[in-house]
Amino acid sequence: MLPLKAPVSDAKVLTGRQRPLTEVAMLFAEIASAGGHHGIGFSYSKRAGGHGLYAHAKEIAGNLLGEDPNDIARLWDKLVWAGASVGRSGLATQAIAAFDVALWDMKAKRAGLPLAKLLGARRDSVRCYNTSGGFLSTPTAQLVANCEASIDAGLGGLKIKVGQPDPMLDLARMEAVRRAVDGRVPLMVDANQQWDRPTAERVGRALEAFNLVWIEEPLDAYDVEGHARLAAQLVTPIASGEMLTSVAEHKALIDNDAVDFIQPDAPRVGGITQFLKIATLAEQKYLRMAPHFAMEIHLHLAAAYAHETWVEHFDWLDPLFNEQLDIRDGRMIVSNRPGLGITLSEQARAWTVDSSEHGKRP
Repeated sequence: MLPLKAPVSDAKVLTGRQRPLTEVAMLFAEIASAGGHHGIGFSYSKRAGGHGLYAHAKEIAGNLLGEDPNDIARLWDKLVWAGASVGRSGLATQAIAAFDVALWDMKAKRAGLPLAKLLGARRDSVRCYNTSGGFLSTPTAQLVANCEASIDAGLGGLKIKVGQPDPMLDLARMEAVRRAVDGRVPLMVDANQQWDRPTAERVGRALEAFNLVWIEEPLDAYDVEGHARLAAQLVTPIASGEMLTSVAEHKALIDNDAVDFIQPDAPRVGGITQFLKIATLAEQKYLRMAPHFAMEIHLHLAAAYAHETWVEHFDWLDPLFNEQLDIRDGRMIVSNRPGLGITLSEQARAWTVDSSEHGKRP
């Protein structure tokens, strides 16, 4: 369990749908082959579900024993069908994601390449923006100070949480940020699914004055029709997808022109294998991409995407890894370390609450 330095709240908390976030449950998979190769992958859950992810992963892990780790797509199918009675999306695929990411990490390490290079990188760095300083639990004065700190740290954009019951409070906070930032970096907002359609249209039009990169999750994540209408009505681009847990759900957004930015989350959709399917669909529509969270994974995937991308910078996971990602001039740099380029820290192992081992060590 990864504890946060302080509880954070977005619009879901202010509308009474969730409690403040205090910790993130991390599921790690460490895989070793008979040939002595190693891979590490992870998935995660916020607020609830972590124990469920671990239980499902523990139950299906044995299906990998004796298999060729290069057959990643076939192994993904094998794992999802092993637990198909509980579905092929949601918790089941999020548990599979840790194994899938670990297999891709191993494959890239065997090739001696960063994962981005293995996938056919199109760029060596990706634009990055900060979210963790813009939560609604942050007072406005501290929000402005956090924005300055992010700019000083070299981050290339700032995302501010909105979606309060009174939209005028959101607009006042945005105005304070705009005055302080004064055009030095682009701005985005995230309503975390808390507006209804009329509110999203009304507030969305008011936000057009801020020249935002996007408005994120203005509506319920599964309201494809509402997002499509909003995308057609507003000047500001619409972004969504982070809460979806399958390729099919993302395909619905893409096919219906419901977003300008697609925001898949590899751990939530089942790992890199499924993420790449979404990327192919999005590329055909010339959509821009901004993967959600998990920058240690998404930096590599964004670097290989056909069109220019954004990666979300969170410092929450920093204590878990011995390596830190390099940020310069508003961009996150793909390192030359093989695979994902990360190893688990002693702190990560100290926070571990349960573990399970399958098979024999090589």
